[in-house]
Amino acid sequence: MLTESRSYYIEYPLSEYHKGDIIRVGASTFSQCGITLDIRRPEITLIGEIDYSGLTPIRSDIMGPFKFFPMECRHAIISMRHALSGVLTLNGDELDFTGGVGYIESDSGRSFPSGYAWVHSGDFARECSVMASVARIPFYGLRFWGCICVVWLNGREYRLATYRGVKILRCEPDCIELKQGKYRLEITTSAHGGHKLPAPRSGKMSRLIRESISVPARFIFTEKNRSLLDEKSKHASYEYEM
Repeated sequence: MLTESRSYYIEYPLSEYHKGDIIRVGASTFSQCGITLDIRRPEITLIGEIDYSGLTPIRSDIMGPFKFFPMECRHAIISMRHALSGVLTLNGDELDFTGGVGYIESDSGRSFPSGYAWVHSGDFARECSVMASVARIPFYGLRFWGCICVVWLNGREYRLATYRGVKILRCEPDCIELKQGKYRLEITTSAHGGHKLPAPRSGKMSRLIRESISVPARFIFTEKNRSLLDEKSKHASYEYEM
C-alpha cells in the first residue's frame, strides 16, 4: 500500500488468500463492486469500505495476441475510470474517497520486467484516464522493448501497443513518448525517488522497486498534430525501473 508520505508492505500466508468473484485476503475483500479493508498490524491499522460504480473496462485484453503465449508478467486493466464512495481510516486518520475517481489494473506472473516504465493518471479536468507502460520483454529466448497504452477520453478508447505497431520514441526517467500511425502521446513528469515496494523476481518478493503515487505530470495526445488532450495532472502515479 502507498500513501503520499510512505509505503506499507503486509504479508499474508497463502492459506488466507481465496480467489473467486470476490478475492479475500485475511479479513479484507476485493471485488468489482468495491473493497472492504480490515488490516490490524503493529505498523498499520486500516479499516473501512469503498464502493465502486460505473466501471469502464477496455474493449479487449490489453495483452493482445501475447495473451496466448507464456509471459513472465501479465497485465490486465479492469477499469479505466469509475466513481468512488466511502471512507477508510488509516492509523486513526479518516480518508474520505467519496466523489473520487478510481482505476483498477492487475499484474500476475513470476517476475516484473527487468526494466520498465509505467504511468497512470485519472486526475484531469475532463473525463479522461491514461495508462502507459514500456517494458523489456523476454520472449522465447529473445528480448524486445514492448509497450501497452490506453488513452480513455470522453468515453472513447484509444489504444497504442506493440501489437498495433507503436513506436517508442523516448523512454527516459522524466519522459515517455509514443507514436502509432496518426497518434502521438508525450508524458513528462518530474517524479524522482518514490517509495520502496517489494516486487516479484522468479516467484519470490525479493526485488525492491520505487513508485511515486502522486506527482505532477503533463499529458499531450495528438491526432495528425491536432490536439486531443493537453493537460497537467497533479496526482499521477509513476514508476521508472531500468
